Amino acid sequence: MAPIPITIVTGFLGSGKTTLLLSLVPQLRAANPSYRLALVKNEFGDVAVDSQLAASSAISGVQELLNGCICCNLVGQLAPALAELRDTVQPDRIVIETSGSAFPATLAMEVNRIARDAGHFVLDGVVSVIDVENWSGYEDTSFTARLQARYTDLIVYNKWEACSERRFDDVRDRVGDLEVDIAWVKSDRGSVPVDVIFGIDGGLARALTEGDHDHDHNHDHQSEVEVLSIALRGTQGAVVNAPKLMALLKTAPKDEIYRIKSVLVGPSSKDLHNSENSGSASVLPSSAPESARTGYILNWAFGRWTFTPVDQTTVDQATVDQAMEEPSSSDRILLRMTMILARHESARWKRKLEANQWLELDGDDPGKLTVTRIA
Repeated sequence: MAPIPITIVTGFLGSGKTTLLLSLVPQLRAANPSYRLALVKNEFGDVAVDSQLAASSAISGVQELLNGCICCNLVGQLAPALAELRDTVQPDRIVIETSGSAFPATLAMEVNRIARDAGHFVLDGVVSVIDVENWSGYEDTSFTARLQARYTDLIVYNKWEACSERRFDDVRDRVGDLEVDIAWVKSDRGSVPVDVIFGIDGGLARALTEGDHDHDHNHDHQSEVEVLSIALRGTQGAVVNAPKLMALLKTAPKDEIYRIKSVLVGPSSKDLHNSENSGSASVLPSSAPESARTGYILNWAFGRWTFTPVDQTTVDQATVDQAMEEPSSSDRILLRMTMILARHESARWKRKLEANQWLELDGDDPGKLTVTRIA
């Protein structure tokens, strides 16, 4: 049996990795309706938002590695995750989507080691996604962002449509300063032809061995970001206050907050809408009843955000099982959120979230908010 090809998709927080991945699924299914694509998803937090999106988009199997980085403290979980997908899904290909803080070279070396030891896998290549609009800002402060652009077989330049040619050329010049010759392609609003992403035969990635990267990994990349875990509890039937949540999304500064990911129960109303620069401001069909409760997946990155409506089961799967956690309580978790921030910002934003009433429930009972730093 031929080994299963593995593609690593990396890129800094909010660069568009999940959007790129989800754009590949319909292309694969159009060419081969029985194609099985599996995903190993690493989230730097405790809310599996992107995994929920992937699971609802015809991806055959998803393994989640949460609350850490796949290239260091979670690296031991990678081999069991790959084996589980091999045995249960029998995929045609596996994509490993890293957290925004992962070192691609270290991860590539681990995949190469697993491939040698198990014989069931082969590393096809590493794809790095660069957010053209914001890369010149975080590249200056992030050692990891530079490594993600350097140790790769293909660069996808994303979110370039709203930028000038001068901005795009500046980003390409900064990548050129890394003194590596890497193939690149522009996305079409996050989408790239599947033949460009898969089958790149990445010589750089497969050639990496354990001695090639120790000098770079001495840098503590997890100190580049801090993570808050947020939960909002309330009674059955309550919904998150939409105007207050929208106020947070509109005012969150992108030089302090890199990502906001959330699963929540909100109203089916026009009060919740996507950002103007997200491509579509509408969230729900105009026929949706105003009084209905709807589950949402929220993705916010560098001032842009989208709400994706999901069923209540998806929300329940992404939050804590209330019956197991507090059998005697009638409260439920109606919002679970991960906020990924720049260095030294978590303590200040914890205080702001607790004081500014951005995260409350509709009605007289604002709910119970818990904000905890987890990284």
